[in-house]
Amino acid sequence: MVTGTGKRYRARLAGTGAEIAAAQRLRHLAFHGTEGLDADGFDATCQHMLVEDTRSAELVCCFRFLPLDNGRDIGRSYSAQYYELSALEGFQGRIVELGRFCVHPERHDPDILRVAWGAMTRFVDDTGVELLFGCASFAGTDAARYHDAFAMLRDRHLGPSRWLPRVKAPRVFPFAKRLRRKPDMKTAMQRMPPLLRTYLMMGGWVSDHAVVDTAMNTLHVFTGVEIGAIPAARKKLLRAAAG
Repeated sequence: MVTGTGKRYRARLAGTGAEIAAAQRLRHLAFHGTEGLDADGFDATCQHMLVEDTRSAELVCCFRFLPLDNGRDIGRSYSAQYYELSALEGFQGRIVELGRFCVHPERHDPDILRVAWGAMTRFVDDTGVELLFGCASFAGTDAARYHDAFAMLRDRHLGPSRWLPRVKAPRVFPFAKRLRRKPDMKTAMQRMPPLLRTYLMMGGWVSDHAVVDTAMNTLHVFTGVEIGAIPAARKKLLRAAAG
């Protein structure tokens, strides 16, 4: 099933086990820098989006997503392993968790991301999703490297108290409580992960702490994007990419 196309790239849902395995190989290369399979139990319950180069059929980007009827099902999500999400159980609309988003490390064409987000936008519009959420990762587990970025998140992008996740993981960096510095905005944006920058441009919000994930060698924050709160200009660009 083709869900979105560009001049050079197309997005489609994986339809076979071999296609999911290809996504798992790309994820391992992107996250660990080596050959292998990045796989877990959530792969069986998620849908997998593939972005391919139409000239070579090479897989250049992938992500998986888990549609849920409403917040009562959020305990089934990947994020629920790391964050106490009971506040979001009261969210009444359809929700979807997006995860394992990656681009081939040798590919830097911005059209890849445009096609990927266009495909996700089409799914959100077609199914009436009201909240997009997931974990946005910083490379490595040295929080000091990202103090300016975390201070910016504290000042500008913390989630609303009615939805804010609480601590669940054994190791966290509680940046909203611990940091007292004023962020250097240039450094903050340079250190902000590209996926998280995209969420923030859509009006996204984050948890008040980062999880220290030694298995993936990352720090990650819970991120939510309420579809109704996305700025009109950004919606227009996303829907143009969706075709």
